[in-house]
Amino acid sequence: MQNRITELFNIEYPLIQAGMIWASGWKLASAVSNAGGLGIIGAGSMYPEVLREHILKCKKATNKPFGVNVPMLYPDVEKIMEIIIKAEVKIVFTSAGNPKTWTNHLQAHGIKVVHVVSSVKFALKSQEAGVDAVVAEGFEAGGHNGRDETTTLTLIPMVKEQLEIPLIAAGGIASGRGMLAAMVLGADAVQIGSRFVASNEASSHQSFKELVVQAKEGDTQLTLKELAPVRLLKNKFFEDVQELYQQAPSKEDLIELLGRARAKKGMFEGDLVEGELEIGQIAGLIHDIKSAAQIVADIISEFETAKKEINLL
Repeated sequence: MQNRITELFNIEYPLIQAGMIWASGWKLASAVSNAGGLGIIGAGSMYPEVLREHILKCKKATNKPFGVNVPMLYPDVEKIMEIIIKAEVKIVFTSAGNPKTWTNHLQAHGIKVVHVVSSVKFALKSQEAGVDAVVAEGFEAGGHNGRDETTTLTLIPMVKEQLEIPLIAAGGIASGRGMLAAMVLGADAVQIGSRFVASNEASSHQSFKELVVQAKEGDTQLTLKELAPVRLLKNKFFEDVQELYQQAPSKEDLIELLGRARAKKGMFEGDLVEGELEIGQIAGLIHDIKSAAQIVADIISEFETAKKEINLL
């Protein structure tokens, strides 16, 4: 399965595990990399010293390539980047910020840089900034999303039409058939998040994993657009947000309700009532919790089977 992405990252399969807050530590990243994909440590929920520890443990657990995802709005982003460079991490996925800020600096240290976007406009800005590849993420995805609500099905071919550098598709992909569909639309690879939340190695709370497996169609919704659009599983906190909207709240009212560390409370500590539970629409197709290696194997096997079926049409 060699293509521009497998060659860029020196991996076996064009399959990338998303760097998710409270879910993707060194155990998950190393397991995915060992299985032939690209594992990503999610720095967004880590203090700098915690990230350093995860990088060192990941290096001991795999001799395969892995990366780190860095939301650039992170308050300690300078310390995070310094740690990444000193630890000689070779791949960085940036998000939630201007790709011009860090791309040249990271590349000067031999690091491949990928930026996550939700529109054609920002994909082209990322290409102009010199990134090595782009992740185009549709609004089916879990967690924070683009404001335009462009779906993966329409976003990928629109980006592909204008982009010259490698393209990675994300949002609503959790199976081999989804992977094949994204690549038919023009992607060189896929980035998968929600499916890996329901893995043995994910650092998210077991209760959250079990709730993801139980999720059905319509159990997630995008909300809090005035702050930063986020897709959540519906629970008491979500209903509290909806109730507040009935009162025409100010931005300050929403900030007060959200409070601090609510995502940690939900996804990491397992408070399924008051916590913020970020997951994608594709949760309705996730029916079990299994090892990351088995997830990768299942996706690739289904991808190959689906490709053969299409050839028979």
